[in-house]
Amino acid sequence: MKQVYYRHLPHIQPLGATIFVTFRLAGSLPQEVIDQLKEEKNTLIKIIRNCPDKARSIAKKELKQLYYRYDEFLHNSSVGPHYLRIGKIAELVCDSMKYWDQKKYDLLAYCVMSNHVHKVIVPLSIKEDEYYSLADIMHSIKSYSASEANKILDRKGQFWTHESFDHYCRSEGEELEVIKYVLNNPVKAGLVKNAKHWKWSYVKEELKDYIG
Repeated sequence: MKQVYYRHLPHIQPLGATIFVTFRLAGSLPQEVIDQLKEEKNTLIKIIRNCPDKARSIAKKELKQLYYRYDEFLHNSSVGPHYLRIGKIAELVCDSMKYWDQKKYDLLAYCVMSNHVHKVIVPLSIKEDEYYSLADIMHSIKSYSASEANKILDRKGQFWTHESFDHYCRSEGEELEVIKYVLNNPVKAGLVKNAKHWKWSYVKEELKDYIG
């Protein structure tokens, strides 16, 4: 079974699946980039749902690459704020993600960058065949961290974008690949030479031997 919901983008959450989520600061990307990504994602998901196996297989690969392109846009963005460079704000975002670990999800990994956050989670079950939704999870993290961050910045207004960009992992191999990608974000951005030196990242202890 899959839970599917829409805001401006389609979100697919198979029950018990590992989810790779990217959420970002409000104003961190130009609207034309957002519109382009939205259109591409909608098209690819329609192909995955409705087309023959070969076309679906190609679309799944392209959808995966779309998430990496989204990340590139964020790394190279010359617009919007970079509030997460502030240590107190990065720390409270990390604390917010850790707080819900084993309450609403199993937290596998995360990385906080200057204008966006990556995390890899497995939503926990509420009861048989019912799991915490990604929408509920993201609201729990964003509402608290936005309120506290605005206090630190002495500002009012929207802190996070309302929507996240998410992708579910289709295999254990893909899950480990995604976790490696998340942890190596600061290295790719030229901020550290070794992922282990980045202060605002985390990987679950049991996975450390697998990701190097």
